Amino acid sequence: MTKYTVTEEQIAYAKILDLGMKVGLLTLVISFGLYVFGVLEPHVPLKDLPNYWKLPVHDYLVQTKIGQGWSWLYMLNKGDFLNFIGIAFLAGVSIVCYLRIIPMLFRKGDTIYAFLAIAEVTVLVLAASGLLKAGGH
Repeated sequence: MTKYTVTEEQIAYAKILDLGMKVGLLTLVISFGLYVFGVLEPHVPLKDLPNYWKLPVHDYLVQTKIGQGWSWLYMLNKGDFLNFIGIAFLAGVSIVCYLRIIPMLFRKGDTIYAFLAIAEVTVLVLAASGLLKAGGH
């Protein structure tokens, strides 16, 4: 039987990931509850959603007057956009995890892994910012 050792970085990464997952999930549950129970008015009324589902994304955005990219930040007062906070938070947790372990990797002399982690953070931040684009969209 092979015995595996868990490194300090793996523990640190896992702890942040676990906490981030719990905070993100709680945020999603609360924001969904606010949406479902009508505490916050939605941007797109629930009864109108089926009319928009059949549309291509561009047409949907135009007809509902929703901007692209990070424009949802200006719509957080709407019940159907508040849940984006939890989604964005969960998407960003890996960045925080990597940032936590980079100093540990340098301290241990794992320079290659440290630079790979820096590259990963850079790519994730650029992709989230919208500056790094791929595909036909």
